[in-house]
Amino acid sequence: MKLSLVLLIVLTLFSVKSMAQFTQDEKDLINSGTTETPFRVLKVTDQQDSIFLRQKCSDIENINESEDLQLLIDRLKATMAAESGVGIAAPQVGIGRNIFLFTRIDKANYPVIVAINPKIVNHPEETICFERDGCLSIPGISGNSIRYPWVDVEYTDENGNLVQERLEGYSRESDFTGIIFQHEFDHLQGVLFIDKLCSSTEKK
Repeated sequence: MKLSLVLLIVLTLFSVKSMAQFTQDEKDLINSGTTETPFRVLKVTDQQDSIFLRQKCSDIENINESEDLQLLIDRLKATMAAESGVGIAAPQVGIGRNIFLFTRIDKANYPVIVAINPKIVNHPEETICFERDGCLSIPGISGNSIRYPWVDVEYTDENGNLVQERLEGYSRESDFTGIIFQHEFDHLQGVLFIDKLCSSTEKK
């Protein structure tokens, strides 16, 4: 009986360890700079970068108990600002985890929102062809991409709150918040906007 209890404890500890927030390599990368240090953005023009960008990411565990996670968020914000982007996903800086930042074009002062373990839970059958999509990992290139006009999403914000909302907008002249979310969500699946190219004259 005592042996069984010891084995149960060992297995439990192993299970908790296997669900560790980040790998050691990820921790080393995250802690290679301060909160104000931008990451190097991976580019498709580099073979190893391109391979990494095509990988599917994993969820983040223990969201409320990690200094590494907060440093990752801070450095993602610094990177996004340095690159003048409207969004950035963790795999774009070499971290294969389900987290990205996106700008709320539909809100005053355009706040940057953190989405941890995000999901798209609903969308219409209809699609639109969003004009001039672009990506920090594909420099100097833009193109029209197939997107949904709205998406119902779920994610945990950086304060640990579960957010459930509908994101709309697909016009560069007014609001394209929903497009930004879709673009960054695709990164977590190993998908790039060049995989969804379309003609603006096409009817979807």
